[in-house]
Amino acid sequence: MMELKGKRVLVVGMGKSGLAAALFLRRRGALVTVSDVRSAEALAKEIPALLEEGIMVEAGGHGLLTFRRQDLIVVSPGVPLDTPPLAQVKAFGIPVIGDLELAARFLEGRVLAITGSNGKTTTTVLAGAIFKEAGIPTLVGGNIGVPVVDLVEQSTPETWTVLEVSSFQLESTEEFHPSIAVILNITPDHLDRHGTFENYALTKERIFAAQQATDCLVLNTDDARVAQAAPRSLAKVCWFSIEHAVGRGAWVENGFVLYRGSKEAAVETVMPLSEIPLKGAHNVENVVAAVCAARLAGVPVDAIRRAVTSFQAVEHRLEYVATVNGVEFYNDSKATNVDATAKAVAAFSSGIHLIMGGKDKGSEYGVLAELLQSRVRAVYTIGSAAAKIESQLRGVVPIHSCETLEKAVDAAARAARPGEVVLLAPACSSFDQFENYEHRGRVFKELVNERRGWNVWQSA
Repeated sequence: MMELKGKRVLVVGMGKSGLAAALFLRRRGALVTVSDVRSAEALAKEIPALLEEGIMVEAGGHGLLTFRRQDLIVVSPGVPLDTPPLAQVKAFGIPVIGDLELAARFLEGRVLAITGSNGKTTTTVLAGAIFKEAGIPTLVGGNIGVPVVDLVEQSTPETWTVLEVSSFQLESTEEFHPSIAVILNITPDHLDRHGTFENYALTKERIFAAQQATDCLVLNTDDARVAQAAPRSLAKVCWFSIEHAVGRGAWVENGFVLYRGSKEAAVETVMPLSEIPLKGAHNVENVVAAVCAARLAGVPVDAIRRAVTSFQAVEHRLEYVATVNGVEFYNDSKATNVDATAKAVAAFSSGIHLIMGGKDKGSEYGVLAELLQSRVRAVYTIGSAAAKIESQLRGVVPIHSCETLEKAVDAAARAARPGEVVLLAPACSSFDQFENYEHRGRVFKELVNERRGWNVWQSA
């Protein structure tokens, strides 16, 4: 456990995790400064609380002298490590870590950490529900919205802390050491930050960098890039699959989820697929991954089955919103990359009115062409990525340029017929028009619910 009392610590970025880290450090006696590129006016809500705690605030930019005067720098996930002041202070030997690494040095008990391009939140929340169903003291957080540092005080030697961890968090880890690590999938995402797909994939692999032979690494054998990670791990590798049996891990066969702890162990029947309440093959993958992790942690099969069968879709993840005039509306605002959108579309057989767009992350949308041709009636584009989406999907399906989410919901609802689906699965981040994907999802749901019962939808 690192000593913080009297240390000069700079927190870079005043997002949710940055604010939590600043308060965490101050409570442990550190002399804390927070630096953010946003103006003091933009941070008017946050600054008073920080000053009240004796935390210094630098707004409107990063001063190199501020960075050089520190004993430690804690960087928020949203701040790239190649930001010039960070790159310069590293050369002076000042340690730079992220909020995940900071918390990991204080957390008690064991950690189950889950990463992947898609499905992280659903799998994390489900795993937490499974552990709690078994009566295990469990904390859930991380990239899911609860900063890891906020869980430290609640952790005990008996606790399992179940964390969703992102590539942004993993790139600044050093000693982060989960007892069980899970990589769900690796598909192109955040290339605007990581540069190349391989850099992104290697950052995901940092989840097991500090693991030892007594730890477990759960990998998706159906994902070729994930499977490549196995030889680089010192941990015991277990697998999950929805396509074939595995020697050690969980898989789907003949309509059931099965598990075995080793090649010599008996096969356990965990549950029938028909009892999984979540929509889409990708959610079956999420369930199978959670089953594997839970069994490795010693959770009984009956507790797993009870937790899965009673589990409800996580907000903004292929979330059913309402049926209006026979049209079903689904909110998958968390589909912030192309692969996530493909999985959302694949969950429906046909008749989809798909809302896409937002801030582009260097994605290629043309790979969706074949899937969209077979299932999607029309695409409705929004945000700054609209022109790129339209150029890459032109001629595949009808495309309507709507600019805003409100216009897209209105246009899709008017065009959809009973039995069809309006699906928000943007394939982009939300930061051009919304605070985050949660804000975008909430606005979508508000727009749908405002119009419930409006028969004029179908009359225009």
